[in-house]
Amino acid sequence: MQVVWDAIKSFWELIVYIVTNIRIVDILDILVIAFLIYKCIEFFSKTRGGQLVKGLLLLLAMALIADWLDMVTVNWIMVRVMDSLLIAAVIIFHPEIRRALERVGTSKWSFFGKGAITDSEEERINKCIDAACKAAGSMQEQKCGALMVFERTTKLGEIVATGTLIDAEATSPLIGNVFYPKSPLHDGAMILRQGKVYAAGCILPLTQNTALNKELGTRHRAAIGMSENSDAVVVVVSEETGTISLAVNGELRRGFDAITLHNELTELLVDSSESNASFFTRIMSLFGKKNTEESKLENESDNK
Repeated sequence: MQVVWDAIKSFWELIVYIVTNIRIVDILDILVIAFLIYKCIEFFSKTRGGQLVKGLLLLLAMALIADWLDMVTVNWIMVRVMDSLLIAAVIIFHPEIRRALERVGTSKWSFFGKGAITDSEEERINKCIDAACKAAGSMQEQKCGALMVFERTTKLGEIVATGTLIDAEATSPLIGNVFYPKSPLHDGAMILRQGKVYAAGCILPLTQNTALNKELGTRHRAAIGMSENSDAVVVVVSEETGTISLAVNGELRRGFDAITLHNELTELLVDSSESNASFFTRIMSLFGKKNTEESKLENESDNK
């Protein structure tokens, strides 16, 4: 019994020593590691990478068992497999790693993130949203299939190269004509860049998610795939049902109409631009505001 009490006492003294000697840097270190572990768990639980991680853990368990049982041949094979796991993991998780790094680079905490849009850009984007929503509402009534990709921070040059360059002002008739069933470009996707119809007839990557509803066709799978591989916002109009859907960050939401689609696109493409401004842009804007206020005060004092 004395041994148990001595062990408890020693453990308690260790905890007291750690608490009394802990530094702010140590707390920060723990919080960073905890945040990274949480994000990794969240990342793998929301992607197909979760199943792959289970397979890798199974291989690791087999390697440990083979080593413990001194199974020479199996152990030799598992060691060779484990040596290649790092390269294999990078190849296997390539889409997920790319998407994670893109989100880090475009997040509001990124130093080199996207700056806030100007007034002229905002006006052009709003006009583009109006045109796209009017066209989507019309195509919904006519059950005309459409696939519109709103480019954000991630540039889609390789996708644009698969289609036909247009680079024209976004209008509802233009969008409707592109997706008219007898149009040569109606089967592909339209890329909308900086408030313009930049390209049409483009080929998008299909999602590899096998858990999707079997009723979803190629357009919807291409929309999800595009949103998985970039931060683009993708609008889909179903040719069979006329349902308007929106794909963002690998997730598909359905049941929009022209009004609700307009509200959602405005929030994603315009309202979020200020919150996604880079750290550098925010600092510069603060200095700009400060200088402007000082100039106003100086002008007022001179006038007096």
